[in-house]
Amino acid sequence: MSAVAAFPSRDPIADEFSDGDQGSIALGPSNAFVTSPAVQEITERALAYLEAGYAVHFSGPAGTGKTTLAFHVAAQLGRPAILLHGDHEFGSSDLIGRESGYHKSRVVDNYIASVVKLEEEGRALWIDNRITTACRLGHSIIYDEFNRSKPEANNPFLSILSEGVLNVPGLHGRGEGYVNVHPRFRAIFTSNPAEYAGVYRTQDALLDRMITLPLDHYDRETEIAIAASKSGLDMARAARVVDLVRLCRSEGEDPHHPTLRASIAIARVLAARGGEASLRNAVFVWSSRDILSQTSKPGKSEGAISSAFVDFLLRRLESVGDAAPLN
Repeated sequence: MSAVAAFPSRDPIADEFSDGDQGSIALGPSNAFVTSPAVQEITERALAYLEAGYAVHFSGPAGTGKTTLAFHVAAQLGRPAILLHGDHEFGSSDLIGRESGYHKSRVVDNYIASVVKLEEEGRALWIDNRITTACRLGHSIIYDEFNRSKPEANNPFLSILSEGVLNVPGLHGRGEGYVNVHPRFRAIFTSNPAEYAGVYRTQDALLDRMITLPLDHYDRETEIAIAASKSGLDMARAARVVDLVRLCRSEGEDPHHPTLRASIAIARVLAARGGEASLRNAVFVWSSRDILSQTSKPGKSEGAISSAFVDFLLRRLESVGDAAPLN
């Protein structure tokens, strides 16, 4: 069995570093993050690419810990982070900024009574948004579910990730127009596969500028450690819960459902109400039915998990007791 232990990571907190760090979040230490050889390997690969100056893209189905891993990796960089969530209503201005208001000044010089000198100056006011702030200050970007934004909204990243400049048309009136990307700027993207509802197909030009690390469900030891850590349940009972969920995943029609979130949910209920993870405990039985008996793709019958199927898996799990897992 692989050794699994709690690993110091980082969690977002509300503190801001300075007045210039609009939208940035500090990353503080946490012992809640659980690592294993598999998690450590993917972390080291991601850090190697980021340190070499590349953007990293965690891609995988729901429930594989993409966002948590992105925070963990970003924390190792030791820089403030800016979090974005993909949104179909995003436009480029929502990422880089926009003109907001107009400033006009007027100077009246009447030092000589018979001469009046007027000087007027007007300029549009530009407000940086989160991408521009990160590029200027060298912060890390965590762009969660970036393919939920329209492809054209993400176009600013093309020049950021290739040429190291951010094109800001709204700054042309101030004699600028381009922002040089800080050498310590780094970007971490996460996404679900394209067949998921509510996502857009990402342009190849953007994918070609990042290194994609596909994620899948973790090994049994890692899932047990995470379920125990997130629920407060002991390792032995967490192992039984994880074995049930993994069995449901392998024997069911959808290999990606149920996810680790189901294990954590059942484990939390069991930790709150007590009892063993067996058919003799009604809490374990009905929580397993309620949490697992749902459709993996809402609105479709494919992949549905019935209560009868959950009962069948519970009996199989009970028959082996504490022996080697069935999956």
